[in-house]
Amino acid sequence: MVKKMAYNWKSWWRPLHKNNYLVIKLGVSVLLVGLAFTLLFNRSSDFPPISDTPFLQNPHISESPVNSIVSQQNSDQIPPQVAENEREESFESEGKCNIFRGDWVPDEAGPFYTNTSCSHIETHQNCMKNGRPDTDYLYWRWKPHGCDLTRVDPKKFLEFVRNKSWGFIGDSISRNHVQSFLCVLSTVEKAKEVYHDESYKSRRWFFPSHNFTVSVLWAPFLAKAEIFEDMNGVSSSEIKLHLDILDKNWTEQYNTFDYTIFSVGKWFIKTAIYYENDTILGCHHCPQAKNFTDLGFNFAYRKVMRNVFNYITTKSSTKGVIFYRTSTPDHFEGGEWFSGGSCKRKFPSKKGEFELNELVRILREIELDEFEKASFKASENGVSLRLFDVNPMSLLRPDGHPGPYRFYQPFAEDKNATVINDCLHWCLPGPIDSWNDLLMDMLLNG
Repeated sequence: MVKKMAYNWKSWWRPLHKNNYLVIKLGVSVLLVGLAFTLLFNRSSDFPPISDTPFLQNPHISESPVNSIVSQQNSDQIPPQVAENEREESFESEGKCNIFRGDWVPDEAGPFYTNTSCSHIETHQNCMKNGRPDTDYLYWRWKPHGCDLTRVDPKKFLEFVRNKSWGFIGDSISRNHVQSFLCVLSTVEKAKEVYHDESYKSRRWFFPSHNFTVSVLWAPFLAKAEIFEDMNGVSSSEIKLHLDILDKNWTEQYNTFDYTIFSVGKWFIKTAIYYENDTILGCHHCPQAKNFTDLGFNFAYRKVMRNVFNYITTKSSTKGVIFYRTSTPDHFEGGEWFSGGSCKRKFPSKKGEFELNELVRILREIELDEFEKASFKASENGVSLRLFDVNPMSLLRPDGHPGPYRFYQPFAEDKNATVINDCLHWCLPGPIDSWNDLLMDMLLNG
């Protein structure tokens, strides 16, 4: 038996035609996935060249409603009348401060490290080296409402994780975070790289004095995917996404980690054909020449999230602490990456200045739905599953992205040069260094 998906694409798409700007703003926001960023100019020998295409090629929004979904998937969804903020509040322990709700406040101390003192910063996120002239974005810290957040103590952190291993699993934002994580901890002990794959997307580092291992595993869908892209990120065919098979790139190593952080999201917005039991179910933005049912990316995202959480919460050999990091927003204004969109702000914003675009909102709703359902099963099975909800705090940092400074000195020859902006990933040092403060608080305070 099948049910109609509650979400109707046309209910929001029609009004957009009244305003061309909004059509672009919402309709093309799917391009903001920033996978496989370029390591273009002044590369260190540690990093091989990757694509100079910053965002996904040819992503689309399905204009047709999702027209089929297994009833089991919708049977226990949270009722639509439950507001998002009410659902988020349900994740808090009674009487405990929610460290993910707050404001950014001035911080004279600045970052733990500099762009020159840390060798783990990839070129496209080394904003100062690439010529970003302002530095005010470095002097803010996250202050939760009603409590204080202690700044991460790298020495204490390393002692806490002595003889342990940590895995970051996901897409390019996970790679962005692992760089920050390594930079902070390397102020105490330098991490040594002990492994990388051919593309340098999956890597591993070791802190010898603490016998601590950090890995980042490339798994942009968390599920098995056949991706047909060249080194420039240009697709020659649609992605073949197997919704019922998890990506062995992470499952084969999952039980070696004492701490794990999962996160994906924006890759699901790409054109893809969906498989289950090696049979085509449908697709997202189906090829015109093929008579497939357009299910929409939300169908696939919910399916995969449910499978991932089921794997995590029921596997008998699961150990340690598992974090699910929510997807992060972009801050393009005035267009998208291909149409002059930029992120020129130099200070944090306040709540309400930015809203999640429609596509990111859909991803977030699915994440929160599926996490809440998984958390009950995890509790029953003794699995330590934690929500690492960086989305709200990240929404308030439009000033923290590379913008045009993902490229090396983009205005050196022409101050009026037209440059593609990166308003999705984060400068290093930068706002995501505060994510490590949150991690330490969650580890030490439960």
